[in-house]
Amino acid sequence: MEIRHIVFDIGKVLVHYDPDIPFSRLIPNPAERQWFFDNVCTSAWNIEQDRGRKWEDAEALLIADHPDHAENIRNFRRHWHEMVPYAYDDSVTLLDRLLDAGHDVTLLTNWAADTFSEARRRFPFLERPRGITVSGEIGMIKPERGIYDHHVMSFGIDPAHALFIDDSQKNVAGARAAGWQAVLFTDAATLEADFSRMNIAL
Repeated sequence: MEIRHIVFDIGKVLVHYDPDIPFSRLIPNPAERQWFFDNVCTSAWNIEQDRGRKWEDAEALLIADHPDHAENIRNFRRHWHEMVPYAYDDSVTLLDRLLDAGHDVTLLTNWAADTFSEARRRFPFLERPRGITVSGEIGMIKPERGIYDHHVMSFGIDPAHALFIDDSQKNVAGARAAGWQAVLFTDAATLEADFSRMNIAL
C-alpha cells in the first residue's frame, strides 16, 4: 500500500541514548552499575517519566525505597544530557532527504517533557518535520494504542498509508496493531533499503 506519511521515533533512531555514559563514571564497577539499573533506576521507572511523571516525584519514590542510593538516583536526571551525546548523522541525512523530497514526515517519541525541551534546543533538525508527539506531554506512551491514535488525529494521518520507524519491536508491533505499516530500525542503511523496497523515493 502506498506510503503517504512517514513517522520516526527519535531515541536510538535519530539520537543516541545510553545511560551507561555518565554512570560508567558514577558507578565504575560494571556489576554494581548493572544492579543499580536492574533494581533502582530501572527501565520501568524511567518510562513513567516518559508518561509524564515529574522527576521530583520519581526521585522521591525511589529514594524512599533506596535511601543509600539517593545521590545516584538524583544523578539520573542531573546527568541526562550526557546520555544523549549526539545524533546519528546517517539517520538525520535520511530524514532530511525525505523532507527535501516533499514527503510528509512527523515524529512520535517516548520522552519526558522537560528533557525533550532540552533536546529540541540541542538538535535543531527536530524542528524540520511537520510535527511531534511527545509522550510526556500527553500522558501516553508507546506501545499503548492511544498514543498512535492521538498522533493520527493530531496530524491528519491515514494509518493504513503511514510508515512508522522505531528501534523497539514492541513499539513496531503496537503501530501495526493500530493499523499502521511499520519497520524495525537497526541502522540507516537498512532503513534506506526499506524505503526503496516500499517505493519511497529519496
